[in-house]
Amino acid sequence: MAQSGSAQPRRIRLGMVGGGPGAFIGPVHRLAARMDDRYDFVAGAFSSDAERSRQAGILCHIDPARAYPTWQAMVEGERNRPDRIDAVAIVTPNNVHYGPAKAFLEAGVHVICDKPLTMTAAEATDLVQTVRRTGLVFGVTHTYAGYPMVRLAKAMVAAGDLGTIRVIQAEYAQSWLTETIETTGQKQAAWRTDPAQSGGGGCLGDIGTHAYHLAGYVSGLKAEAISAELSTFGEGRRLDDNVSMLLRYEGGARGMLWASQVAVGEINGMRLRVFGSKGGLAWQQEQPNELVFTRHGEPSRVITRGGAASGDSNIYVPRVPAGHPEGYLEAFGQLYADAAEQITAKWEGREPGPTARFLPTVEDGEAGMRFIEAAIASSQQGGKWLSPR
Repeated sequence: MAQSGSAQPRRIRLGMVGGGPGAFIGPVHRLAARMDDRYDFVAGAFSSDAERSRQAGILCHIDPARAYPTWQAMVEGERNRPDRIDAVAIVTPNNVHYGPAKAFLEAGVHVICDKPLTMTAAEATDLVQTVRRTGLVFGVTHTYAGYPMVRLAKAMVAAGDLGTIRVIQAEYAQSWLTETIETTGQKQAAWRTDPAQSGGGGCLGDIGTHAYHLAGYVSGLKAEAISAELSTFGEGRRLDDNVSMLLRYEGGARGMLWASQVAVGEINGMRLRVFGSKGGLAWQQEQPNELVFTRHGEPSRVITRGGAASGDSNIYVPRVPAGHPEGYLEAFGQLYADAAEQITAKWEGREPGPTARFLPTVEDGEAGMRFIEAAIASSQQGGKWLSPR
């Protein structure tokens, strides 16, 4: 199990907003939460349609009285129960992140939320302030922060193995929106290309934010300015499906970011390369158990999961022996384990175990919203350099 700290006194009672029939990410969250046996899934408002929410509750084997017709009803229904939820996962389209996140925080419930965090940076800032005021745990599911080799890369950069960071190259390429499948009734495409549900960024918000977060997460650097071009190739599509940008990081490092959902031949091509004065690192999501490290003047070497990453419990606690790959679901599970450790530590009045510090925070979510708004404004102004802070 990916656990740290003392034994958990009981399972965390978990609710969910969204993730009903036809959803992709809801079942992923439920699997991730169960992976390390630290949560009991007990309540949900799974759909904006009351009957679909009820049916989802039956399929999830929860008490019918706790399959709520709306998230507002769930807040009120859980508030005064002796067995009320401790945490809630919000797995809805982007326009239904801020409202329930704010309400559950005010009700004393810890939050795990998909990205992008909100529809606007102002909403994200309000959530940051609410989390600080309430003292609750708030995790953002930037999934790639859960991969062991990503955490190893982060630790290596922090230890100075690359020297001074000079160049950061991040990309996330997919092909699933090459055709305008949102016009055919494809649910996942429909909401992601609808500004009312997705916000101002299409590809930018959906996967560009992942690439941006990963670049900063591993390098430890914050972008000071970006110059962006957002493009839309799908005929009649209302949001961008391709993003290109240059980045200027603190300390003089420079970066490039490309995100696309119309790159034919790509499936889930998340890649990161970080180059410093003494060495470089490269990681690909589709080969997640390998990290390529090169010292200047020496041959490149491939570090595999099961070696360095598994041997340092301050970075990652492996679930399976070396040679058995870990991937997307396990990375998601790691984020849930991190959140559980932070919640348990609060219950027990102690510091969380060391791996829990890697969980992306509400501040990371706010940074993602500022990035989206700066990129849109930059593109509208012909690539003008703007600050994402």
